[in-house]
Amino acid sequence: RFVKQSQFTPLGALALGSDIRYFVNFVKERFDSPNLSSSVTLYKACNPLARLVQISLLMNVNDLEDVLDLISSSKRKQMWDISLSDAKAFLNLRVDFEGRKVNELLQISD
Repeated sequence: RFVKQSQFTPLGALALGSDIRYFVNFVKERFDSPNLSSSVTLYKACNPLARLVQISLLMNVNDLEDVLDLISSSKRKQMWDISLSDAKAFLNLRVDFEGRKVNELLQISD
């Protein structure tokens, strides 16, 4: 929820991504289980953590044109569960992305 209450510059999105990566590594270190040693396994075991990582990836695209590639490649790997409407909401938090362009890209009307 805290993410949806903020606006992000590209630098702010990088800071968010860095914080989330730090948190993921922290969690991995605390689990004393070889089953949860990989990030993919950890994401499958903890959906909220996987969602945070997906939000971070989405917020850190350099260009809106990269969003569809990110979503489609992640879906092929079965590593994406953010809806298009949520993706739109998160992308609109970036101050450098125009809402109209985000809507056009994700083909969502206002």
